[in-house]
Amino acid sequence: MPNRPKTKPKFQRVLLKLSGEALGGEAGYGISPEIVKDMAEQIAEIHNLGVQLVIVVGGGNIFRGVSGSERGIERATGDYMGMLATVINALALQDALEKQNVPTRVQSAISMTQVAEPFIRRRAVRHLEKNRVVIFAGGTGNPYFSTDTAAALRANEMNAQVILKATKVDGIYDSDPKKNPSAKRYSQISYHEALSKQLKVMDAAAFALCMDNAMPIIVFDLFKPHNIRRVVMGDQVGTLVTALTPQ
Repeated sequence: MPNRPKTKPKFQRVLLKLSGEALGGEAGYGISPEIVKDMAEQIAEIHNLGVQLVIVVGGGNIFRGVSGSERGIERATGDYMGMLATVINALALQDALEKQNVPTRVQSAISMTQVAEPFIRRRAVRHLEKNRVVIFAGGTGNPYFSTDTAAALRANEMNAQVILKATKVDGIYDSDPKKNPSAKRYSQISYHEALSKQLKVMDAAAFALCMDNAMPIIVFDLFKPHNIRRVVMGDQVGTLVTALTPQ
C-alpha cells in the first residue's frame, strides 16, 4: 500500500520557545520586521492545522539580565529589565500574528494591564479552546529564572505535549558544529545522556523541570522554511530529548 502523506498533526497542544535573539535576525539585537513576519507566517501555518499553541519568547535581543549584571547593574534589577524586554517582543509577535488573521492574546507574569492580560492558567486554557494563540511574556515574574525555565514551567502548567525549542542550529550536537566540522548531531537523546555529556539543551533549572515531569523537548532550526509545521506533523526534524534511551 503506498505511503500517504500525513494529514493530521502528531501534536495537538505545543509550547514554542522563541529566543529574543531570533527576533533580531542576523544581527541578534533589535526587532527585525522581516523575521517577525516570517515567524508569524510559520505559526499561522500550524494554527490553521488546528494545533493549540502557546509561545514563550525571550528578550535577549533587547536586554539580558546576566550581561547587565556583568556591567554593574544589580542582578535582580537586570532580570526585571529583561522581563520587560520579553513583553516588547510578545507585543511585536502579537501584532504580526494578527496581521496573519491569527487571534492572539499576550499574558504577562508581570502585571501591566494596559497592554497584556495577567497570567491566569485557566484563562489561558480557555483561549486555547477558543482557537487563540497565547504568548506568555515576563518570564516567570521572578528574577534569577530564565525564559527557558518559564517555558518549562508553562508547558507543564498548560499540559502541552512537547516543548519546541526553536534555535539557529538544526539540533543538538556532541560539540559546537561551528568550531568542529565533524561534530555529531543527535536525532534523539535521553535526559540523562544529555546531562552526563553536559550538552546545554536548556539551563539546569528548566532541564530539571522537564526531566522530572517527562516533558519532551525538540530542538530544531527555526530558519528553515516550514520547519515548525514539519515538527508538529511528526517529521524527524532536529533532536528529540526524552526520558527514553534511543535504541
